[in-house]
Amino acid sequence: VGEQYVRIAAAKSALPFGTAFVSGVLCNVLVCLAIWMSFAGRSVMDKAIAVVLPIAAFVAAGFEHSVANMYFLPMGMLLKSAHPHVAGADGITIMGSISNLVPVVLGNLVGGSGLVALVYYLIYGRGRRGDP
Repeated sequence: VGEQYVRIAAAKSALPFGTAFVSGVLCNVLVCLAIWMSFAGRSVMDKAIAVVLPIAAFVAAGFEHSVANMYFLPMGMLLKSAHPHVAGADGITIMGSISNLVPVVLGNLVGGSGLVALVYYLIYGRGRRGDP
């Protein structure tokens, strides 16, 4: 299990800026859509079922979420001394974490606020002069 954490953290630390950004955008679109879909449910079971598919899709696709990365990257730093043979383990550093988190956070912001919230606001929002 520890070795797998180190592999995941190493892969995340090695992502190029553009890849991490786009992956963050796509991830947060799915996360925000999961939240919006849960609002349609009437019971807790309905809400849980609505959340499963979008979240499973972002995990299966390997998209980047900043909160998940804030767990995986420090855990990889803690475990890399126990698994130094993992390829890329030497890249799991504070700077490697920052180089991942900056584009992922920016991508998550664009995905959630730009592609989901802004679209919903433009479609359903009020605020035009003369509208009731």
